[in-house]
Amino acid sequence: MNPAADSVAVLSDVHGVLPVLEAVLAEPDVRSADVVVVCGDHAAGPQPVEVLDLLASRPDVVLVRGNADRDLLALGRGEQLAAGEPHEVDAWAAAQLSEHHLRLLAQMPHPVTLDVRGFGPVVFCHGTPRDDDEVVLVDTRLEKWAEAFAGLPDEVRTVVCGHTHMPFVRLVDRRVVVNPGSIGMPYGRPGGHWALLRDGDVSLRRVEVDVDDAVRRVVAGSSYPGRQAWADTYVRATASDKDALEAFGPRDGRS
Repeated sequence: MNPAADSVAVLSDVHGVLPVLEAVLAEPDVRSADVVVVCGDHAAGPQPVEVLDLLASRPDVVLVRGNADRDLLALGRGEQLAAGEPHEVDAWAAAQLSEHHLRLLAQMPHPVTLDVRGFGPVVFCHGTPRDDDEVVLVDTRLEKWAEAFAGLPDEVRTVVCGHTHMPFVRLVDRRVVVNPGSIGMPYGRPGGHWALLRDGDVSLRRVEVDVDDAVRRVVAGSSYPGRQAWADTYVRATASDKDALEAFGPRDGRS
């Protein structure tokens, strides 16, 4: 069995935005972490190749599969998506990937369990441990959480998820649930959102970036035809957390 990690930096939802990813990876507490876990949706965005190449080059990084990673793999292999027509940026991103990148996507596990000192076994997932596309929110009812966690062993007392792009920490029937927020498509506040697990405590972090410069770098570093509008919307975080909660809310089964 691998020894327990003393500290884990958790990122999620990079969505092909290289400059913000680089800014977060340069943070001292990320650089000193034993493991960097990225909880899915890595490349569906304007700089897919650059993001995947950077993440794959780091031996301390563990990549968890997200629903957008499944979609990119299917599109890259010429398959139809079960959900219908892909987003324009996803179809473009899939066309940029080499066979090497598709193999990387195919090898990503979901979920991943790591032993972290002060926490015990921690499950890292995208949506929920049972479904990378399942939506749970900070105000999701306890019955829904119980359904999503029904298959977890009792000894798992901490779950880290991504998918909804909004950071939170909450208790769910004595389990700690963490969402680090988004690197590439934040809702509410721009910047690189991430979380640190260390010494039995969870801290939510945000790296401030020069948003104008980040947008310029995305536009200069991508050939996606809609890159300017995409970056102006998502890197600048024009959608608020209220907008996101209203959009995602019906998907967690609330009445």
